[in-house]
Amino acid sequence: MNIIICGAGRVGFTIAKLLSDQGHSITVIDQSSEDIQKINDSLDVKAIVGKATYPSILEKANASETDMIIAVTRNDEINMLICQIAFSIFNISKKIARIRSQDYLNPKFTRVYNKENLPIDVIISPEIEIAKSIQRKLEAPGALDSVPFADNKIRLLEILIKDNCKSIDIKFNELTKKYPKLEANIIGINREDKFFIPKKNDFVKKDDKIYVIINSSQMRETLEAFGHKEKISKKILIIGGGNIGFNLAKNIEETLEEVRVKIVEKNKERAEFLAKELNNTIIINGDGLDEETLAEANLGESETVLALTNDDEDNLMVSVLVEKFAKDQKEIDDKRTMALVNKPNYSLLQSSLKIDDLIDPRMNTVSSILKHVHKGTIENAYTLSNGEFEVIEAEIIETSELINKELKNSNLPEELRIGAILREAKVIIPRSNFIFKKDDRVVFIVKKDSISYVESIFRLSSV
Repeated sequence: MNIIICGAGRVGFTIAKLLSDQGHSITVIDQSSEDIQKINDSLDVKAIVGKATYPSILEKANASETDMIIAVTRNDEINMLICQIAFSIFNISKKIARIRSQDYLNPKFTRVYNKENLPIDVIISPEIEIAKSIQRKLEAPGALDSVPFADNKIRLLEILIKDNCKSIDIKFNELTKKYPKLEANIIGINREDKFFIPKKNDFVKKDDKIYVIINSSQMRETLEAFGHKEKISKKILIIGGGNIGFNLAKNIEETLEEVRVKIVEKNKERAEFLAKELNNTIIINGDGLDEETLAEANLGESETVLALTNDDEDNLMVSVLVEKFAKDQKEIDDKRTMALVNKPNYSLLQSSLKIDDLIDPRMNTVSSILKHVHKGTIENAYTLSNGEFEVIEAEIIETSELINKELKNSNLPEELRIGAILREAKVIIPRSNFIFKKDDRVVFIVKKDSISYVESIFRLSSV
């Protein structure tokens, strides 16, 4: 595919790298000569300095031969205008825009996004996507992440293996015998910052992060099998009432009735807005790093603390204060902390600061965009290991070469592992003699190098 990416920031750079590695022809446009130089130095893509809203610059990027344009500049209005010009002048078929302003995302105004008005095919809102991601984590206590597939019948869980896990050092083929009723499949392991797809003779070790495809109805049983018996937090404290904190609180109010949320917001005007828009959330106007404010918010009683301000350093400092307010080590261990961080180097501080989860807005946005790039009947995609691997959901149609083949005879790439299949309403964890059928919805992990092959076997037609 020929793809133009407008914006060479962290998200634009990451998307360009991943799509280029998958064999797509990529052109990146940005006004910053410094950012474009970084692209030129690091990636095998075409890079242009200039305004992507100028038709002459899009023409230079060969827009008339382009299949897709992705607008991820720092400005919502520019992203919208890029899509308009891409459609009106160059008739680019698929247009994706990152839009942050909540006013543009109000459901009342969605009719503006069509061919007659603003021709944007896919709108990506990082703040809304991150709020959804955090809520999924809250709904799966003990998991670092929980991602739904196949109408939420199948889930991907990311689980940290602690020393209390009774599954440590047990080979996977033995684990299957130990938990015969568990419909789960370990499809990936991150060990000492190296990611790999395990084989049946592998086993988990302490401090591993494992990625497990499960039947969604068995979330509690799966987490217990790997040493996690945490309960859903009933008392949540959010530091920072920006768009992420606001959307998260709103989602919790709508779906988790027993959960009580408090938000600490420094800006008085913003605090008044939150109080007006949220029904069951307590809003405290104050500094999230001020000990008196945190005492007023009952930090000590909060079961989960989320640091979601716009300042990375403030978010990291919140975790230090969580420790300070704790009575003893058990209270520290029982309390869950999450921090939003934009700078990648801060991940090195995670363990020393006792932060359970660092939330990376960049990879959330990248994941949201990539699932719209794939060709064929690929329904959903989620990136792992900084984009090296993807977990993909795809449907088997009548032209697929997998139909009526046994899994062991399907000649799938070495770095592809089938996790689970949804057939009608039934979740199946496949064995080697499993036979694919039309309309199966398959959830699998694959390395980025094999993405084009995956797209070909799940193609829309035989052409």
